Amino acid sequence: MNPTKYYKLDNNTIISKNGTVPLISNSSTDNGVMGFSNIEANNIGNTLTCSDTTLGAETMYYQKNDFIGYSHIQHLVPKFKPFNKEIAEFIITSCRISTSKKFDYGNKFNRDAMNKTKIQLPSKNKKIDFDFMKSFITELEAERISKIETYLLASGLKDYSLTDEEQQTLEDFESGIIEWNAFNLENLFGKSTRGKRLKSDDRISGSLPFVTAGELDEGISDFIGNNVNIFSKNTITIDMFGSAKYRNYQYGGDDHISVVHTENLPKLASVFITSAIHKTSYTGKFNYGRNFYPKDADELDISLPIRNNQPDYKTMETLISAIQKQVIKDVVLYTNKKLNVAK
Repeated sequence: MNPTKYYKLDNNTIISKNGTVPLISNSSTDNGVMGFSNIEANNIGNTLTCSDTTLGAETMYYQKNDFIGYSHIQHLVPKFKPFNKEIAEFIITSCRISTSKKFDYGNKFNRDAMNKTKIQLPSKNKKIDFDFMKSFITELEAERISKIETYLLASGLKDYSLTDEEQQTLEDFESGIIEWNAFNLENLFGKSTRGKRLKSDDRISGSLPFVTAGELDEGISDFIGNNVNIFSKNTITIDMFGSAKYRNYQYGGDDHISVVHTENLPKLASVFITSAIHKTSYTGKFNYGRNFYPKDADELDISLPIRNNQPDYKTMETLISAIQKQVIKDVVLYTNKKLNVAK
């Protein structure tokens, strides 16, 4: 395991809108890819990366292509062949299980810890059974694809064709025809409320999602059975860093989240409001030294489409519906391709 080779350049120099070479950071989303560059890759693909973090191997990812990495990214190049995506995913999962909840701010999962980590892998004749790992992941993927297909059919998301109204609304949005105005969050939805601290040792195992600050698992840190304040579905949480997320389920929350009460809005309008909040609140202004609180939510002004000088929730719904179809189109085409290959 070695640190990645990196260019001593700033993001503005490395990242390009038309870039094709992945730039790997310590992000816990998108395989750690924070952007793309036109600069030549200086780390080989078909390998693993992992960042120094408090989350164990949660930022370990398979990198298919050659890439550029930051200095704090560790590069795991396998000493065995063959190595591929399926084997990588099995190893990553085993690493995440092995390192879960073992690290914190005083004890980070760094290069030394990575080198000392032991994981469980299947074996045959006292050797690692790579064939089993590959077939297991392949079968698991086929099962998940089948479940996605079932979900898409049941939820009506299989149809990704835009209606005339959706197409027109998208064109109006892109051409700047839609009118916008700023609205205060408290004036729209009343005062935001705050969760209550519940220490890990005091949590009782249950089925209620418990939301805290963070991007991992959408901020859900546990499932509890404690008697806590239950927030309604179709509401929005904003964590201590200003990161907004839509919640389409009942949940509990700790004191690091603020809840915006959009429960009386149509679902897709609430999703739109979530995006508008996130754009305004998640700017880097809030951090460990300056937390986001409900009073910050109440003072927040967000930009929304208007009709007759009032929020145009119908247009918000139509825009989100159109965007959702555009996003789901790739998923539908991917599942169709995978299912056709399996036949």
